[in-house]
Amino acid sequence: MKWIELNTQDTLETIAASNSYAIIFKHSTRCPVSSMAKRTFEFESSLIPEETPVYLVDLIKYREISNQIADKWKVRHESPQVLLIKGDDCVYNESHNEIEVAKIVVKMAN
Repeated sequence: MKWIELNTQDTLETIAASNSYAIIFKHSTRCPVSSMAKRTFEFESSLIPEETPVYLVDLIKYREISNQIADKWKVRHESPQVLLIKGDDCVYNESHNEIEVAKIVVKMAN
């Protein structure tokens, strides 16, 4: 799977300016639950349409970016957490063991 590192405010603005879907995965490199969720997400990633950008936020390195995501899309911070973004809207978010690529793909189809 090809992750796009999300580590700047400019990238957040690019995501918000798009009318296409984008996925943001917030990951703590110090948390075993987050590592397990990330591995499962990667295993299921073939379900995600190829044209959909998938961003990874390292919460240890870029906590401020994570806070900006929470503020921008009005979603309470969790870790691990996945968000499905379409422009200025977070159309779906899930955390911990509830993260499933299939749920994201269903949301994208509706």
